[in-house]
Amino acid sequence: MKRDLYLHNTASNRKELFQPQENGSVGLYCCGPTVYNYAHIGNLRTYIFEDVLKRALLMCGYKVRHIVNITDVGHLVSDADTGEDKMEKGAEREGKSVWDIAAFYTAKFMEDIANLNITQPDAWPKAADHIKQMIDMVQTLEEKGFTYRTTDGIYFDTYKFPAYCDFAHLDPSSLRAGERVDMGEKRNVTDFALWKFSPKDAKRQMEWESPWGTGFPGWHIECSAMALAYLPQPIDIHCGGADHIRVHHTNEIAQSEAATGKKYVNYWLHGEFLVLDKGKMAKSGGNFVTLQKLKERGTDPLAYRMFCFSAHYRSPLQFSFENVTASAHGLSNLRKTIANLDTASGVVDNSEVQTLLTPFMDALCDDLNMPRAIAAVWEVLRDEKASGAAKRAFIEEADKVLGLDLFRVDEEQVSEVLEESEGFKISLLFKGDFTQNLKNILMEKSVLRKKSRAARNFAEADKIRDQFANAGVVVKDMPDGTTQCVVNDPEKTEKQFMLLG
Repeated sequence: MKRDLYLHNTASNRKELFQPQENGSVGLYCCGPTVYNYAHIGNLRTYIFEDVLKRALLMCGYKVRHIVNITDVGHLVSDADTGEDKMEKGAEREGKSVWDIAAFYTAKFMEDIANLNITQPDAWPKAADHIKQMIDMVQTLEEKGFTYRTTDGIYFDTYKFPAYCDFAHLDPSSLRAGERVDMGEKRNVTDFALWKFSPKDAKRQMEWESPWGTGFPGWHIECSAMALAYLPQPIDIHCGGADHIRVHHTNEIAQSEAATGKKYVNYWLHGEFLVLDKGKMAKSGGNFVTLQKLKERGTDPLAYRMFCFSAHYRSPLQFSFENVTASAHGLSNLRKTIANLDTASGVVDNSEVQTLLTPFMDALCDDLNMPRAIAAVWEVLRDEKASGAAKRAFIEEADKVLGLDLFRVDEEQVSEVLEESEGFKISLLFKGDFTQNLKNILMEKSVLRKKSRAARNFAEADKIRDQFANAGVVVKDMPDGTTQCVVNDPEKTEKQFMLLG
């Protein structure tokens, strides 16, 4: 059942009812990492907000085609199209090839994504794999008269795109008055590079032949070319950090709409900064904290995810290790409260679950208001009128968006049994005593459920799923094909199965 979802659109600077161009299906493009260094937790805050958006869209009944790019070439250290390429600079810093740098930091970024329970997109296009699409777009802009050539590259003439300042509400006169960059051969302070020429006195590690000579793409053209290669125009939603608004996304709009003559994106969403005492977190300034640093301090990465929910994604969030530790305690208390739910009350009443979900979904659909959504979770858990079984079913639904693994129990209290039956792998996670009888029941039902799904007998599979839920068992199908059954109270679970017969 689809629900109305309201999102704050940067383009209009107001909250709007989300309406995709194709009923029931959403195209979502998110600016990905420049893989020249570790992602810092400020970067990761943006990816968490985008993950919540995707999960919210799915909860609201939409199909989502999600694209996140990897920038492995062309991102210069200055937005003014000057300075070194960040990838080349990273290679020089570490004495490695650019390709090795890209592969290493891409892998590290993927580890962070997995640790934070951020869902994988449908595609991870890499800039270096889409040079042809970028050259084609620059050629189109050239043919339409939007470009000019300088001694160091092909530039977009923003004066020829009258709507250039509209998106970020820029004042051209103030831009000129406050100019702090060397204009070089640029005609206008806002003009930007589409294709940069390789230096004559040095060979770059990443460079390609083009109609204009050997060189490499500008950072901005990459996103436009990759986004339009994977999603229909206009794209439903385009996301990124707030620092992308004034330059990167403004430039994307100009070049995309100039090239195609169509609207580029319908809804723009931007996440605000994670801030330190000395300002925003930034790799360029050296003042950044990685997820690995939090892990080394003994912090569950999902505690950082929980911490990000303490402020709205459009509000700055003050970082401190103490604040993240407080979120870790909050997450631990939440999991313990859920583990102690009394679920022996029988069959789940779906109408009761939907009633419990309403405040949570209302918060979620109000521009992803996660502080309100977390408050709604606690309100349900403290509701003395709601049954334990309904509360558990509510948490199962809510955690599809929260992604906090709320049924996880403290590792030192957990035992695991790995079994294989009829070719199916089953993982049993439990606390306390675990009898052979209960193990046999879980194995038998897990195998039967897998067989039913394989035979597309979904009615039988759903029946077994409900039996698990009513007995307090959380079932997860893992990426490697293993079925994981989490049992927080083996004694109660076994009694409930015995009542089922």
